[in-house]
Formats: sequence, C-alpha cells, structure tokens
Amino acid sequence: MLNELSRIISDETVMFDVKLILNELVTNGAIHGNDYDRNKCVKLHLEVMEKVIKIEVSDEGEGFIFDCNKYNPLDLKCSGRGLIIANGLSDEFYVNKNKIIAIKYL
Repeated sequence: MLNELSRIISDETVMFDVKLILNELVTNGAIHGNDYDRNKCVKLHLEVMEKVIKIEVSDEGEGFIFDCNKYNPLDLKCSGRGLIIANGLSDEFYVNKNKIIAIKYL
C-alpha cells in the first residue's frame, strides 16, 4: 500500500505524515482497541481522491471517547500520544467509538 501511495504522493513531507498517521492508527487499534488479541482484526480503508486522502481504521474493541484536551504532555507517559500525533498531522480527524477517520489534504 505504501508503494502505491508513494507513486501518488510526490511531496515527501505529506508522505511522511500519511505513513505516521497510518502507523499510529493501526497500532492503536491493535494495542488499545483489540487489547493485543491476535484473533481480532484491525480494518483499514484508504481512499485517495484528487486532493484528499481519507484513512479509516476500525478495530473490534468497544470504542472510546476521544478528547485531545485531556492529554497532558508533561505526564511523560510511555503511551497515549499516538492519537494526538495522528490528530495533529491530519487536516480533519474524527473518532466514532471504535472507528477513526483521518483526512489529509494533498
């Protein structure tokens, strides 16, 4: 998938952002959503339009309420930054229970 995207996205900065968003969302789904359960799936749907990339990731977890204002960067925790990073790199970011949609403009 990344090879195909690199043919479409010529801007290296945008490509880096998309890779990082994908990594954080899929990892978050496997670790937090599915609680490391190898029998559960993380689904990825990627849609590339003329000037937009839509990344949709869902897991088999119960879902959660995302509030980036509750994140405290001074806590220095080992986890908890992934969605903050993905949100910051996305132009639009939506969480609906166990499904996240990140939109990046090209």
